[in-house]
Parts: sequence; structure tokens; C-alpha cells
Amino acid sequence: MITYIIIDDEHIAHDIIKGYCDMLPNLEFKADCYDAIEAIDYLSKHDIDLIFLDLNMPKLKGFQFLKTLSSPPKVIVTTAYSEFAIEGYELNVVDYLLKPFSFERFLSAVNKVTSLNTSTIRKDNKETIKPEGQHIFLKQNNSHIQVDVDDILFIEASGNYTKVVTSNETISIREKISDTIQLLSENDFLQVHKSFAVAKKHIVSIEGNRIFIGDYMVPIGKLYKANVNQLLK
Repeated sequence: MITYIIIDDEHIAHDIIKGYCDMLPNLEFKADCYDAIEAIDYLSKHDIDLIFLDLNMPKLKGFQFLKTLSSPPKVIVTTAYSEFAIEGYELNVVDYLLKPFSFERFLSAVNKVTSLNTSTIRKDNKETIKPEGQHIFLKQNNSHIQVDVDDILFIEASGNYTKVVTSNETISIREKISDTIQLLSENDFLQVHKSFAVAKKHIVSIEGNRIFIGDYMVPIGKLYKANVNQLLK
């Protein structure tokens, strides 16, 4: 579950973001903050995972507020001003949503947060672990399908679409394979061909230039052979 707060001086912005978040079961609302001072007070008392941050606010602007945080949560910027996008990425924001934004664009930003949560967490002893039970939403036609990342066997480029093959079904989404790979942890998924990326945990065997996953056979491209060889060391 991803806990979040909204920092925006406009009530309607809070309503829109909360309405979108309510459609996603992996998001848990914690607080409305209508300026950065309220947010600083809340964050001094509570730990949260994600901030939806407006930039043009009274008292303290969004990025000025962000720079005051020593260990900020993940941040999705929501603003009507595109000219600050570069500064936002320099501050490592997850995504930059220009108002008014659609649910589809919002979902893409949240998926990036989910993807970051599936990557390894470094503990004090430098051991790495992966959170269990992570999900992403994939758009197939007019539906948004929730997929357990652990169930994904491999993904395959197919024309203008990408096929996401799970242990139960195949989902076709209108996305580039490169964009889909970015939703998945590089610690758990490996690109083995220009048209294929596989889940390492589901590999049954590797024979020559072929990878066997369940009842499927995935080819290994010449340019990606070195990636596969790293698994065998």
C-alpha cells in the first residue's frame, strides 16, 4: 500500500487527485495540505510514501518546500506550469503532470511509483530485499487491468503493441516495450532480445540461444547475449 498526501492550494485539485486515487486500490490517502507550511508540520509527525505537489503556492513555493526536506518521499508534481519541469527532474521527482491531466496520464505516473517500490530496498547491512505483492495497472483497450508483478513471465514487442504474458493470461497494451520495461524492476527482469524481456525468477532453463519459461520459448538476441551470460556466472 502506498500512502500519500496532497499539497495544493486549490480545493478542486484535491478533489480531482483524490478521485483518481480512489480508483486505485494500492493508494491510501493520509492528509490534505493547502500550503507547504501545513505539509512540513504533517511530515514532521508522520511518514508517508508519496506527495502530490503543486508548485505555485502561497508562503513557500513547491520546489522551495521540496528543498527543505532532508529525506523527501517520492514526489509527483501537479502544476499548470511546464517551464519548471527541468528543475523538477533535477530534484528527482517521479513525474511531472501538467494540469489538466487525464486519468490515463495520472495512472502512468503512479505506475512509476509502483515500479520504484518493486526495486530493491537497501537495509543498513546493505542486504537487498524486494517487497512482496506489488502490482501495476496495464491499459488494454478501455480497461485498466491490475497485474501482480510476480505473475509476469515475460513481455514481448508485437508491432505497435507489447504483450505482457503472465502465468494466467496475455495482456496486449499499446505501449513500446522500452516503456513497459521501465515499469519493472531491473533486478527482476532482463531484456534478452530487442523484442523480449523475461522475469529471471521464472526461467526454467537456458539452452543455446533460447530461454524456456513454462511452456514458452524466448529467443536470445546476439546483442543481448552478454546480459544472459551474467546470469550464468
